[in-house]
Amino acid sequence: MLATFGGREDGGVDRVAGSPADLASRVWLADRITAAGLHAWTDEVGNVFGRQPGSRGPWLLTGSHTDTVPVGGRLDGAYGAIAAVEVLRTLHEAGHPAAAAVETVGFWDEEGVLPTSNGGLVGSGTLVESGHIDEITGFVELHVEQGPRLESRRSTLAAVEGIVGIDRYLVVVRGQANHAGTTPMNVRADAGRAVAKIAAHLWETANEVDESMVVNVGAMQLYPGAPNVVPGEAHLTVEFRAESELSLLRAVERTRALVRRIGTEQGCSVEVSQLSHKPVVRFEDGYVDRIHEVCVRHDPTAARLMSYAGHDASALSSRVPTGMIFVPSTAGISHSPVEQTPKDDLILGAQVLLDLLVELESSRSHAVPVHSEAR
Repeated sequence: MLATFGGREDGGVDRVAGSPADLASRVWLADRITAAGLHAWTDEVGNVFGRQPGSRGPWLLTGSHTDTVPVGGRLDGAYGAIAAVEVLRTLHEAGHPAAAAVETVGFWDEEGVLPTSNGGLVGSGTLVESGHIDEITGFVELHVEQGPRLESRRSTLAAVEGIVGIDRYLVVVRGQANHAGTTPMNVRADAGRAVAKIAAHLWETANEVDESMVVNVGAMQLYPGAPNVVPGEAHLTVEFRAESELSLLRAVERTRALVRRIGTEQGCSVEVSQLSHKPVVRFEDGYVDRIHEVCVRHDPTAARLMSYAGHDASALSSRVPTGMIFVPSTAGISHSPVEQTPKDDLILGAQVLLDLLVELESSRSHAVPVHSEAR
């Protein structure tokens, strides 16, 4: 049902934060929580919470975001948000004592598509700066992997150990604009050729530093941008993601050296400036170990992985013990209308979340756990 808000004919979803579809979906989510016999409330930024009526906390928080990228998929974020409500509903209807200690959340603006979003994680970032964070004992986020690793190893579950660091840079190359027909090739200061050569070498640069690192050239602009003018200036954005801060530092060192060398060869000046830095996040070992133990009970091949995508868990981990559960993404495709995960894997992920929340709360309160089934 959530996918009908912003749903597209191709099966995708356009539910960018703040859009009419996004705002309507948040009203629907609060109504769904209420219909489950739970108490729904929304904070000042738009995060939608759910808890058992009369519960006084502290709460173990679970959920994810409900906004999407443009032309996104049905599962990214939404799966974890809906599974959280279903798990709490199940505990509540079973009369399980853990229900009073669990709170759900549908975060506002994780994706950061809006120009004012400053890279995303807006709702979770607001929560960790609010007084409510002092009432939270921990956070668990269930999510689709958004990559091919689980499927390639034929595993259905993973405990997430943390989130990679992400560095973004702007490369500016300045040459000399000139007539493309009358300027001999050997005398050109072609900013376009220089920036293309830089982009072509970045894959090898990253691989030389760290084989697990990924790099992306997300945008390139040539100025003045006419077919009959040699580009006098070119801009390129590059993003590195790595599991260690050292790898990120080495990558930019090698990139600066590469840019200087190519700039000199092409008779151009070059500048490299950092646009943003998100540090590597490591989740609490105890949470990761507990999640992996529960996953292994359901799938002996369950993995331990770093996430190469950013998540709300990154923000929460700065204030409370945090962990994540991954289920596979078919063909590793996400942020796309063809994003999908087998139904059995989605159900399994919800069951693992339920089992985990019961265990975490039982450990905290020393209550005797009982078995409940997520539906």
